[in-house]
Amino acid sequence: MRVVFLGSPAFAVAPLERLAADARYHLVGVVTQPDRPAGRSKQPVATPVKQAALRLGLPVLTPETLRDAAAVAQLAALRPDVGVVAAYGEILRRDVLAIPPLGYVNIHPSLLPLYRGPSPVAGAILNGDTHTGVTIMLLEPKMDSGPILAQRVVPLPPDARAGAITRELFDLGASMLVDVLVAYGAGTIAPRPQDHAHATFTRLLTRTDGEIDWSLPAVQIERMTRAYDPWPGAVTSWRGAPLKIIAARTVPDWRGAELPGVLLDAADGPAVATGEGLLVLVMVQLAGKRPVMAADWRRGLRLAGGERLGEW
Repeated sequence: MRVVFLGSPAFAVAPLERLAADARYHLVGVVTQPDRPAGRSKQPVATPVKQAALRLGLPVLTPETLRDAAAVAQLAALRPDVGVVAAYGEILRRDVLAIPPLGYVNIHPSLLPLYRGPSPVAGAILNGDTHTGVTIMLLEPKMDSGPILAQRVVPLPPDARAGAITRELFDLGASMLVDVLVAYGAGTIAPRPQDHAHATFTRLLTRTDGEIDWSLPAVQIERMTRAYDPWPGAVTSWRGAPLKIIAARTVPDWRGAELPGVLLDAADGPAVATGEGLLVLVMVQLAGKRPVMAADWRRGLRLAGGERLGEW
């Protein structure tokens, strides 16, 4: 089976490697986002998928956009039987979707139709779900709405962090993919339509999503520290400088008179009053510094009573 692979970030490397190692597939090309400036030097850096493809000796295309007719022609010239998409970074238009006879198979880290869109793992964590999963589906012009080929449910632990869970789900999706593709190509899997009436949606995260509103319940703020890991992070300010809350735990039944955002000394460490309950800080990071245990950070402070986080 001639396969073209479309993906960009690090967690998309696992399905690429699984396909490359499987003799049932011939990877005719890898499409990924162009090199982008990164780090302090702002030198162009290849995506993790491009780096993996070059290491595997695979041909790579890096179009600025697949809306460009020349890029579409390049893709068509590969003559793929099927496309595999894993977080490529662009919604595919009809002319691109029409190229492979078998269409495009997509790995999506949620139990569709739940959490369609670009931030499904963050959405599940923020919602306090106890389970998540991975879906292998066919792409259609409407985002994440295509029929399902396979689905696997996995537990979502109460300490789950988005980065680690995303990697876990794509690793699982990679192991499912290699057998699902064979069955799909042979016509032994009947694609199952999604129940669109039960669809929920996520959007692309922005830096401002991570800004902590201390009037929220402690439970919700703690979920932010995990849902927004590694980016954009759950961020507040302390004495006018950014402070990232990396890890925390909650005391939901705490009742105090302090305003939301006030830093307190609780029995098990520094804590912050919230709109509902207390958030005990476990690990924090000042801008430009390494992460430290919150108790160590607190020991270096001289507190004036009533000082609040979140005040610039």
